[in-house]
Amino acid sequence: MYEQVKAIKDGVAVDKPIYNHVTGLLDPPELIKPPKILVIEGLHPMYDQRVRDILDFSIYLDISSEVKFAWKIQRDMAERGHSLESIKASIEARKPDFDAYIDPQKQYADVVIEVLPTQLIPDDNEGKVLRVKLIQKEGVNHFSPVYLFDEGSTISWIPCGRKLTCSYPGIKFAYGPDTYFGNEVSVVEMDGQFDRLDELIYVESHLSNISSKFYGEVTQQMLKHADFPGSSNGTGLFQTIVGLKIRDLYEQIVASRAEALQTAKA
Repeated sequence: MYEQVKAIKDGVAVDKPIYNHVTGLLDPPELIKPPKILVIEGLHPMYDQRVRDILDFSIYLDISSEVKFAWKIQRDMAERGHSLESIKASIEARKPDFDAYIDPQKQYADVVIEVLPTQLIPDDNEGKVLRVKLIQKEGVNHFSPVYLFDEGSTISWIPCGRKLTCSYPGIKFAYGPDTYFGNEVSVVEMDGQFDRLDELIYVESHLSNISSKFYGEVTQQMLKHADFPGSSNGTGLFQTIVGLKIRDLYEQIVASRAEALQTAKA
């Protein structure tokens, strides 16, 4: 993986191996030509330090054990007819490898989207209402963390009222500085879900450093993908914002490389 990622970043096409999960064998490779933006997605993208060192930006989606369990029960029991005991056994069988090889990667990520059970409903175990954190590492090149109201302050905000429709259990936001695996981070948190996505503009107007190109771009993107899973809660909101941040990061990297090239020519 390291050799092929480095080759692509150096502008060299590679034959990417394709693993067949049905046969357990390798299918014919896929030719990958160097794109403008290369996205490496999977279970181990940050496991190898050599790969981490050549990534311009990294994101880890951290779904808590409680939420994963609730989702798996909903899917496997309701849709596949599995028993509760078999679901628990399946989770426990995978846990050692997950703890050893996958979970540790989050400490290296520039941004972590952490999905947790809601705190708005006491003893909730359905996983339908979520508390989501956007954990942003400080000091990352070409990346300025998103903040709520006042940068560096500690904020708790319940926006429900005249400008935002909220049915039970409501919506709560929080923001503040923190530490994460020894790194200084800024954390924006959303608990609950939106009743009306068009009213998201009210929340968007209080968020800064979201890298939008015009007022309301986050709301526009959320409305455009209103049918997507998570579109009404923090998973959709923060993934949308991270998408805008990646666009901005790409534009900054391209501009800095062009500037460096001009300087070299001069």
